[in-house]
Amino acid sequence: MTAEAIPVGLLPEIAADLSVSEADVGLLVTIYAAVAALTSIPLTAVTMQVPRRRLIAIGMSIFGLSQLASALAPTFELLVVARLACALAHGIFWATVAPIAFRLVRPGQGGRATAWVFLGNSLAIVVGVPVGTALGQYFGWRVVLAALAVGGALCVVGILTQLPALPPLPGDLRTSAWQRQRNAVLVLRSRPLVAVALATIVLMTGLFSAYTFLAPLVRRNAGLEGPALSALLLGFGAAGLVGNWFIGRWVDRRPGPLLKVLIGVMIAALALLVPALGPAPTIVAVLAWGAAMTASPVIMQAAVLRVAPQSADAASAVYVVAFQIGIGGGSFLGERIVRAGYLDVLPGVGLSLAAVALAIVFLARTAFPSRLSTAPALEAPASETDAAAPPNFSWFQNPNHLLVSSHYAAPAPYHDFRPVAYRDVTEPWWHPQESPR
Repeated sequence: MTAEAIPVGLLPEIAADLSVSEADVGLLVTIYAAVAALTSIPLTAVTMQVPRRRLIAIGMSIFGLSQLASALAPTFELLVVARLACALAHGIFWATVAPIAFRLVRPGQGGRATAWVFLGNSLAIVVGVPVGTALGQYFGWRVVLAALAVGGALCVVGILTQLPALPPLPGDLRTSAWQRQRNAVLVLRSRPLVAVALATIVLMTGLFSAYTFLAPLVRRNAGLEGPALSALLLGFGAAGLVGNWFIGRWVDRRPGPLLKVLIGVMIAALALLVPALGPAPTIVAVLAWGAAMTASPVIMQAAVLRVAPQSADAASAVYVVAFQIGIGGGSFLGERIVRAGYLDVLPGVGLSLAAVALAIVFLARTAFPSRLSTAPALEAPASETDAAAPPNFSWFQNPNHLLVSSHYAAPAPYHDFRPVAYRDVTEPWWHPQESPR
């Protein structure tokens, strides 16, 4: 996330060094998001037979190499090419990381696990973007990208030494690449999933149209630059940490009302940024925006896995596509508006699209229910006799109160989320040798 968003904080430095406009640098975010969106679903389907740990490690290796290439890029065109390589790994990473988190926890804790995963987003904004912005201003933007390359290498080591192997699901090993691609498309027949994706696209388009040019907006409204701008970006992310902590406690209980409140907060914050009210109102608006914007994807990602529990990887890939369309579309929309000389219009555009997203959330009651009942924790069979007895898990229901599966077993990281038509329902969903304990 730091690598994707770092051009936001280093627009002036990159533009000056490569002799391009700030609007051109803003396109780095747009192009990155477009490639991630276009490749997420097909690459996720193709890589379903790759063990999860190996897949994440390969993705992080590509990330580190692309950051090193970006740091050494002598021209803007080569910088774009290097970021495209990173975007390829980005789509796969975010399509698989949430299902991995769900495989490592008990039922009823998936939303909290997602919140922990998305804590990385908050830390990227709290630590990555502001620290990267400060380092870029003092030592140059190339130093920042080189540091990200080193960080990527350290992450590869951590993944290989700390993450369980998480082999592919047995059913995926028996499915052809073409069938996996087909399954990834068939998941779009889920109306709740389409509702989540549509709300994500509209909301993120509005938010990133303004967020991509947050530095010029703050400069216009509050006159903040240099260290003061870095401090405000730090506050933006710190507020997001608070939002993530709060959401992690309630996302598995009241997702609908929480998301409505968060979108309402973002609409109010963007409304405060429409006029140039000075430093104090601008700082309050940016902090409120940061808390809500960082927390809202947690609810949406958890909703995706809740409405499509049998197709987690494919559904997550759809969500990644929707999110990246929102980022890329918002960045492109903001670039067009800024290039036309209407920077002051961006907050109004953002709050208008956020209002449309709020209407979608109100209408999509299945995707964003007012209340969820938390499923009790399960234990693995204590003996072979217990394992042979068919368990009664009729209480494990989706928001439509339909039984998901009588073969669901809890603590193991093997959850077969594929459509029933493409899996063997007699296949056990737990593997004692892979117990996360």
